[in-house]
Amino acid sequence: MLDPQITEDLRAEIKQRIADEQGILQRMRDQVQPMRAKTQRIHPRSATSISLVGTDGGNNQIAYDPFMVQLIRVVDSSQNELWLETVTPTTSTRDLNGRHFNADGTPKSVLGRMMAYLEVKRLEDLSPVFKKEGADRPPSWIQEYRGMIEWAILFSLVREKDYGSDVLIVRDGPLREKMFQSGLFRTFQRGLVEGIDEQFKKNRRRIYIAGIVKHSKFLQRYRLSMALEGVMRNRFPCFVEVDVNVAKDVYRWSEWLTGGGEKEGFAAGRMFLVKFGSGERDPIWVADIFEPQASAAPTIFGYLLADAMDGFPVPFYPQCLQKAHEGAALVDFDMDILQEGIMSALRDSLGPKNKWVIDELSLTDRDPSRSRY
Repeated sequence: MLDPQITEDLRAEIKQRIADEQGILQRMRDQVQPMRAKTQRIHPRSATSISLVGTDGGNNQIAYDPFMVQLIRVVDSSQNELWLETVTPTTSTRDLNGRHFNADGTPKSVLGRMMAYLEVKRLEDLSPVFKKEGADRPPSWIQEYRGMIEWAILFSLVREKDYGSDVLIVRDGPLREKMFQSGLFRTFQRGLVEGIDEQFKKNRRRIYIAGIVKHSKFLQRYRLSMALEGVMRNRFPCFVEVDVNVAKDVYRWSEWLTGGGEKEGFAAGRMFLVKFGSGERDPIWVADIFEPQASAAPTIFGYLLADAMDGFPVPFYPQCLQKAHEGAALVDFDMDILQEGIMSALRDSLGPKNKWVIDELSLTDRDPSRSRY
């Protein structure tokens, strides 16, 4: 516990630092003030909503697993399982390539079909994160691989599935990606546009694409200045586009916002702030609208409004995303089954002589330090 005098000194220092930063706060208020006049009201519409979500490794933590098996699972809001796969940090890229392409080079998965469209036949050519093997490969490669699966499923839903009505596909996350090999994400976006155009030409169905971001650096930085200027404090659901020049002050890499030029195309969406509640203090979310459909933002947010109004357990957050996440997260009985599957495989691999060690370790407290709490 801090000494009372130290606490007082710290409070005085904090007060001085904040006083010194008043000029920055005023500049931020000046930056967001124009957004108040540009805010638009959301009018409700009805549509089918489909969402994507990939499970997070932390949500599927195996209790005892020396090989760090991770599950990659993608589920939509109708609880349809779109992808299920297991990998470990040491899974070879060659093995992964074999899961997506046949021996004759033809694709056999959604990721394989996306890669074929991009004219790449190996994961090493899809993203630089797969170029290294073993200890040289960054530990984040599984997260990036999961992201590639999600992009491939989005690609498949737009280009390969038939719909009975206009559809809004909602991605859990931004419509931005820096891990594609140079230029490939731009080609990916062209494939989406082709799919959207073909769906309307063939089936007279309109497909819209959006991404919702749960945590945003922009909101963290500008929440106070927005409140002081009354931005998004309307008594009705509303949205406003974020000025790229303002957002550049927040993000370390400007290409995350700008796309990095015509060749790179890291950004597939335009950034908006959206509030689905009618209260002045209802939560605000950051949303990406697919760049070619930015002019349809009023329509897209109108589709999302009714879904978000029914949001549970998170209020005023699209229910389709919450349902997809609930289906993708492996907990309780599902996780117990997977845990037992790993334990059984370990027993078999150790043989009759040593398999008892697995049972012994499963009964040992993995974290004795928790008792201090």
